[in-house]
This record gives sequence, structure tokens and C-alpha cells, in this order.
Amino acid sequence: MQYPTVIQGGMGVAVSNWRLAQAVAKCGQLGVVSGTALDQVLLRRLQDGDPDGDMRRALDHFPFPAMAARIRDAFYIPGGKAPNAPYHRLPEPGMHLSREACELFIVANFVEVYLAKEGHGNAIGINFLEKIQRPHLPSAYGAMLAGVDYVLMGAGIPLKIPGALDAISRYEVATYPLAVKGADANDQFLMSFNPLDYVEGEPPVLKRPDFLAIISSNTLATTMLKRANGKVNGFIVEGHVAGGHNAPPRGKLELDENGEPIYGERDVVDLPKLRELNVPFWLAGGYGNAEGVCRALEAGATGVQVGTPFAFCEESGFEEKYRLRVLEKARAREAKIFTDPHASPTGFPFKVIPVEGTLSEAAVYDARPRICDLHYLQEAYKKGDGEVGFRCASEPLTTFIAKGGDPAESPGRKCLCNALMANVGLAQHRNGNRVEAGLLTAGNDVSELAQFLPEEGLRYTAADVLGILLGRTAELEPALAGATGSGD
Repeated sequence: MQYPTVIQGGMGVAVSNWRLAQAVAKCGQLGVVSGTALDQVLLRRLQDGDPDGDMRRALDHFPFPAMAARIRDAFYIPGGKAPNAPYHRLPEPGMHLSREACELFIVANFVEVYLAKEGHGNAIGINFLEKIQRPHLPSAYGAMLAGVDYVLMGAGIPLKIPGALDAISRYEVATYPLAVKGADANDQFLMSFNPLDYVEGEPPVLKRPDFLAIISSNTLATTMLKRANGKVNGFIVEGHVAGGHNAPPRGKLELDENGEPIYGERDVVDLPKLRELNVPFWLAGGYGNAEGVCRALEAGATGVQVGTPFAFCEESGFEEKYRLRVLEKARAREAKIFTDPHASPTGFPFKVIPVEGTLSEAAVYDARPRICDLHYLQEAYKKGDGEVGFRCASEPLTTFIAKGGDPAESPGRKCLCNALMANVGLAQHRNGNRVEAGLLTAGNDVSELAQFLPEEGLRYTAADVLGILLGRTAELEPALAGATGSGD
């Protein structure tokens, strides 16, 4: 196995879906599926009738047939639900997931990875967000049952993921510490998962996927290598111009005249120092063109991770109406990004594309009641009785305050969970007449998407993106040969 030059970003909820990851992998680069909210994605696809039969085909290949049958029987609606009917809601999870919740995470992650790997022999990765902690262990198990080759994780400090992957691959009990606000030094809130509890018959052999940590500083890279409880196989170095959540600026948060966070030299990774760690790394954020790939290779990187150009290609999961609106803006040189310091309930800056009819518009945001019913970005906190509770700065303000939340954290927060589901055509319907609106995110290079568009029309493919990205690497054959070593 050789390391890829291009890693396709694991974006949003089902933007980096199995079709996109498969298309990239078939071109010989690393296709990555988003592991965020895959339980809801599978559930909603089945309720929509699974028109192409892809979900059911993957379920037929799941190694534990009884578990797959339980999921199919519970959620599949032949012909699909009524267009204005709401999707089934799952119970709010606690710190310790129910068996039903674990089974859904296992099966959903298997399905997405299985479909991405179908029809070729190249590598597939899955991207998880460290801050969405409760699903980590069963989700990783499901992906590993499908033979996932890489696990990528950022949005936190994933020190305990390498060891969890080791344990699951050996069918040992895996544990993961839950980050709980208000916990003291003597508290230990540990989640555990035994893969053997979910086996039917003989346990399939599992391989331990390579682990790539997504970092934004030299300190975090060094910390991961020194303190992680298992092997870190490489780093993805994500700059603040990348899409989605960004690491906040180091030091005191300051905003510019547009209300966006100000980043400085302290927020730039020192690449010569990173090279001294002798670990493969890929550069992300602002490398979405041929010149960017060449710059990365010349800087000693193994390659680049690219998201935005793939996010708006034909195989992307973005709903067509949103995708085409952004590409129209790109063609007219009007596509832009606002780094919103308040949108995400996590408190991290979140890059937003202003698009009509989405939550980026004040009128659309103000018209939406505060509803928190997907729960992925909740914050765990220690209650007065010592137990763990969960709250979200985007939920109704009275509820948030009753849970001990600071009311100053609530203004401007948006329900990213529901919005990101809407982005990919899986919007929740409420009361038969209201549909959740999307909220689009991309990197700063959304303004450069026109380079991928044909002279006529607004459609291009993942293969087109790779053709442009790798078009000049032939000029750097010596650097490229040195950058692509063994994956062992």
C-alpha cells in the first residue's frame, strides 16, 4: 500500500457520501466518507424507500444478518414515506448507548464504507469528529467490519482513538473517555464497548486501519505522538481557511470589521518542525488547485487534503438546488465565505456560504423555532447529583439555562445538526408544512470553483477535480516519489 497524494475531505453530513468516496478511490486517490450522523442518514434513506436499493444491498452483505434485519424491518418503508411526513425520531442518547443505538451505528457505518469500497480494490477512509464522542466505538467497529483502510479524526484531541482501534481490531473491550464540563480531577466518565457482544457466529477478522489525526498546530502534533495510546500513522494539517469548523485563533479572540475571527502567525503550522517528526503529513485548506499540490509536495508533505472542489462535484451529496446555487455564484465570481464565530453550538468558528433560503439569512434563522432533536453537538456536563447531562447552546434558551448553560453562549447559535441533514436532501418536515433549511459550508477557495467548470454548464466530476489537481505533478516526479512511501 502506498500513501495517496490527494485525500478527499470527509465533509459534513453525507456530503462526502459513499458515491463521492468511491469515485475518488477508483481514480487511485483516497476517498473518504463522512462518519457524522450516519445512523440518521441510513434511517432516513430507508424511510425514503431506498429507491436505488443501495442501502438494502449493503445490508444484505452485513456479516450479522439478524442485526441487519432488525434495522431494515424497523425503518424501511417500501415506496417511501409521504413527502410531508416527518422522519422517525430516535430517542435522545445518554452517556451509555442502548443496544439498539449501538446496532444502528454499527450497521450504518458498515453500509457507508461497504458501498464506498464496492467495485474496486483501492483504499477508503472514514472521517469522524472527536467532539461527537458517544458514537465513536460502535461506529469504528462498523467501519472496520466493512474493511475501512483509514480513520481520520479532528475537531478535538483524539488521544484515545488509536488504542480504541487496536482493541476493537482484537475483539477486546474498547474504552473512550467522555469530556464532561464541570468534572473534577477525581471524576472518570468512561464509555466502553465490547465488539464480541454484537457478533453472530464466528467473529470476522478485522484489520486495524491507519489513523490520521487532523491537527492545526505543532504542539498538537507533538502531543499526539507522545501521549496517544496507540500508533498515529500520519497528520492532516488543517489551516483556518478550510471549510466547516475551524480551530479558534490562539490567544484572545478578536474580530475584524466584518465580525470574523482574526488569525495570525501563531495559527500557522511550522512545516520544517513538523517534518522533523518523520511522520507523513498532508496539507489542507487552500491547496485545492494544481499549484497548491505542487507547493505541498515541495514543502515536504506527502500530499494534500482537498474538500471544497469535491463538495460541489456531481458525486457529492449536496442537494442539487444548493450545489447549483453555489456554482452559479462561483461562475459569476460572487461566491464568498463568512467565518461565523457564533453559528456553531460548539463555540468553534464555522465557515458559512451566504445562500438565499438558508440559515445564513437572518429572516430564515429568526423564523425557525429553537429545536434540538438530533443531539450530536450537545455538550456533556456534570449535574449537581454527579451524573452526566447533555445540553446544547442551540436548544430553547429556557431549557439550556435550566441545565446550567450560560445564556451568553446562546445568541446566534444555529442548529447545525438539522441544517446539515437538509443540505443533503434529508430535511426534517415539521407539522406537515415546515421544512428545515440548510446551512452551507466550504473553504475559502469556494471563490475558485470556476476553474473546475466546463465552458458551458455547471457540472463536473470527481475525476475532473483530480485531473486538475494532479495535472502538474509530473513536473515534480522526484518529490512525488519521495513523498509516497510504504503505508506500513
